[in-house]
Amino acid sequence: LPLFLHLPGTSEEVAPPLQQSFMIPKKEINMVSDMAKWKRSQAYADYMGFILTLNEGVRGKKLTCEYKVSEPIEKLVALLNTLDRWIDETPPVDQPSRFGNKAFRTWYAKLDQEAEKLVATVIPKHLADAAPEVAVYLKESVGNSTRIDYGTGHEAAFAAFLCCLCKIGVLRVDDQMAIVFKVFNRYLEVMRKLQKTYRMEPAGSQGVWGLDDFQFLPFIWGSSQLIDHPNLEPRHFVDEKVVNENHKDFMFLECILFITEMKTGPFAEHSNQLWNISAVPSWSKVNQGLIRMYKAE
Repeated sequence: LPLFLHLPGTSEEVAPPLQQSFMIPKKEINMVSDMAKWKRSQAYADYMGFILTLNEGVRGKKLTCEYKVSEPIEKLVALLNTLDRWIDETPPVDQPSRFGNKAFRTWYAKLDQEAEKLVATVIPKHLADAAPEVAVYLKESVGNSTRIDYGTGHEAAFAAFLCCLCKIGVLRVDDQMAIVFKVFNRYLEVMRKLQKTYRMEPAGSQGVWGLDDFQFLPFIWGSSQLIDHPNLEPRHFVDEKVVNENHKDFMFLECILFITEMKTGPFAEHSNQLWNISAVPSWSKVNQGLIRMYKAE
């Protein structure tokens, strides 16, 4: 289990087992019946446990609050900064079709080539054997280079990447807030830049019936941040002024800001599910509903 998943009230961290064996992940969900196997697996329990532990960790906290930043966190941010710099070095190409700029494939090829080296900068020498396994999740987290699309499955791969780093003991219990506020938030910035620069298609989008074309987790963690806020209620996030004044503190509002930058027309039309959520009376109800929706999707 990830080091996060010790029961509340136990502070001692269990040392990772000395002899861990690593393998290159391969696709295991190939048909509908495989979903049941996934739902019963230790991996699913670890993944959802990770998401929910972080959900509790950021409850009622602003992005701008004080928290511990460990060396592995700094190194993860540096890794994401590298990906960001590669976007600048790989401008979009002139092409007839508006969407899915082919320069993304050039950018992705660089990540494909360098991923293991990048991961090796984050993990200690004695865990070097883990790099090839963990790197697969990083490569899966930035979109698909054939389709030039990005969606919540890619986002899930990044969460799994971070969960792996917890399982091997690189990230610890007291890194929780930094994982969401520093690393995941930086990841979102880089993904938004990819989406804009290469005009990536939404992957597996349910169009107007989906929550968002590209992300899901920042809505979960972002709604947790807003639980028990003295004056911001769910009905306020459709108010442009509220969003402009508070987005730097709350992940949820950053997401809303990005949607309104990317889409035109009435909010209720282009983001119907979010519009409906703005009618929910409390942030804790929003948070619980989004967790149910995430599990179902």
